[in-house]
Amino acid sequence: MENLTIFIALTAFAILLQAGILLAMYVAMRKSSRRMEALATEVRNKVLPTIEQAQSLVSEMRPRIEIVADNVEQTTTQLRSQLERIDAAVADAVDRGRLQIIRADELLSRTLDRVEHTSEMVQKTVVSPVRHISGIMQGITVGLEFLLNRRTRDNGSPRERRPVPQDEMFI
Repeated sequence: MENLTIFIALTAFAILLQAGILLAMYVAMRKSSRRMEALATEVRNKVLPTIEQAQSLVSEMRPRIEIVADNVEQTTTQLRSQLERIDAAVADAVDRGRLQIIRADELLSRTLDRVEHTSEMVQKTVVSPVRHISGIMQGITVGLEFLLNRRTRDNGSPRERRPVPQDEMFI
C-alpha cells in the first residue's frame, strides 16, 4: 500500500505541476495577446491611413500617368518616324554625293586626257615645225654670215662672226 500512496502522491504532484505550467502559459499568452492587440491597433491607426493615402494618390495620379505614358508613346512614334526620314535623306544625300564624285572624276579624267592630247597636238603641229624653221633660219643665217664674211675678207675688212646663243636655237 505504501507503493500506492507514493504513486498517488507523485501523480498529484505531476498534475499540480502541469496545472502550474498551464497557468503560466495562460498568463504569458494573455500578455502576448494584449501586445498583439496593441500592435494591431497601432498598425490600423498609423499604417492603414498611409496605405489609404497612397491608394488615393495613386488613383489621382493614374490619369496623369496614363497621359504621360501616351505622350511618351506618341513622341517615340514621331521620333522614330523622323529618324526614318532623316536616315532616308542622309542615304539619298550620300548616294547623290557619291554620284557627283564619280561624275567629277570622269570629267577630270576626260579633261586630263584632252589636255594631254592637245599638248601632243601642239607639240606635233607647232613646236616641231617651229624648231625646224628655227634650224633652217639658223642655217640660212650661218650661210649668209659665211658668205658676207668671205666678201669682207676679200674687201680687206674682216667682220666679226656673231655667235649664235644656245637659247635661240630651241624654242
